[in-house]
Amino acid sequence: MELTEPDTLLTTIGLLSIAATVGLLIWGKVSPVVAMVVVPLLGAIATGATFTDLQEWFDGGLASVMSVVVMFIFAIIYFGILSDAGLFDPVIRGLILATRGRVVLVTVGTVLIGAVAHLDGAGATTFLLTIPALLPLYTALGMSRYLLLLLLALSASIINMVPWGGPLARTATTTGIDPAELYRELLPVQGAAMVLLLCLAVVLGIREKRRIAVHSGVAASSGPVDVRKIADDFTARQLASRKEVQRDIAGGRLVYWTNVLLTAALLTVMLGGWLSPALTFLIGVALALPLNFRTAKIQTDRMKVYAPNALMMAAVIIAAAVFLGVLRDSGMLESIALSLLAVIPDAVGSYLHIIVGFLGVPLDIMTSTDAYYFSVLPLVDATASQFGVATTSTAFALLLGNIIGTFVSPFSPALWLALGLAEANMGKHLKYSFFITWAFSIVLLIIAILMGVVQV
Repeated sequence: MELTEPDTLLTTIGLLSIAATVGLLIWGKVSPVVAMVVVPLLGAIATGATFTDLQEWFDGGLASVMSVVVMFIFAIIYFGILSDAGLFDPVIRGLILATRGRVVLVTVGTVLIGAVAHLDGAGATTFLLTIPALLPLYTALGMSRYLLLLLLALSASIINMVPWGGPLARTATTTGIDPAELYRELLPVQGAAMVLLLCLAVVLGIREKRRIAVHSGVAASSGPVDVRKIADDFTARQLASRKEVQRDIAGGRLVYWTNVLLTAALLTVMLGGWLSPALTFLIGVALALPLNFRTAKIQTDRMKVYAPNALMMAAVIIAAAVFLGVLRDSGMLESIALSLLAVIPDAVGSYLHIIVGFLGVPLDIMTSTDAYYFSVLPLVDATASQFGVATTSTAFALLLGNIIGTFVSPFSPALWLALGLAEANMGKHLKYSFFITWAFSIVLLIIAILMGVVQV
């Protein structure tokens, strides 16, 4: 629906629909699928939409996200296979040994370990891998568990820019841009972010070393840290956690290095634009299953294990197709944007995406990840585009401003798992990490502007 001026009814119902959806997501008593399907449908009916309209809007929304859904399903399955095969275990073990029990090396190692562990894009897996492995090292050295949480959260957030990560998948869903295309432009920013985080890890490591020196009684009497024992304990835990699947895995160095080469090849093909992410990971699963599991029955059984995680996010994205399809094609989103244009000064409008990006971390804490990407992003894009701001610039500004705060937000289920594993407190975690995380996101957004990824 093309509008030349705001429609009061569409604007009112659109704002109420967005507010109600965000409210339900914050309330947390209903699934995101419920909130993003029921609310916009009720809103559409209130505007006088017919069943034919609803079907057309859903079809349009679904067509725009189907490739993202397929990519997400098979990416999760693919990295589930690699996790069962223990692809990342030797790297993490090597990094633990490389720290040699030195505080600054431990903080730098934590960042690298978090990055490797989060290559599958799953926060829960990352924290299950890293916190039990690193917490004994932090405790032995008298280091703060909240520093551990901060560094892992920042490292995982940066790696979360990958196409199969939740934030980029949501951004692709909202904008209709291919996730691999978005990621190719984000790669330099991701690299800069990792360098920036490594520098921050050194600074925080030096600060932590001084803090320990002030409270030297905490760790000074404990003697040298047995880093090898900590690494051996990590290996033993990983083997124990995969005890049931070990007998089914076609192990060996040849299989391990074939997994490495296969993953490198898939990422090269995807980022090179030779195949779509969806087809790339579909092929990857088709090759990785027989490579790592011996029989058809075992391959089918493992698929059933990975299916719940894959389908959960797929369902959210499809529900978002309903939400965005109704708001966009009914004219609600455009009418809201036109209404905002009437009150936003021209001098501010062209910087709207930057302003909201700077507020990305606190907005994620006040709303939720789904609400931010499926409600705030499309509204800002619809408004900023009227001032000549490209959709990609809006998407990158809001994503970079928000993604760094993924594991500081209480709306992240993985964060609660991390707090439990670290025996930490949410209030203390926020007090320790919030302002560092927010400042990091602002600096990263400024770097993206200087690199030309986000245009002003």
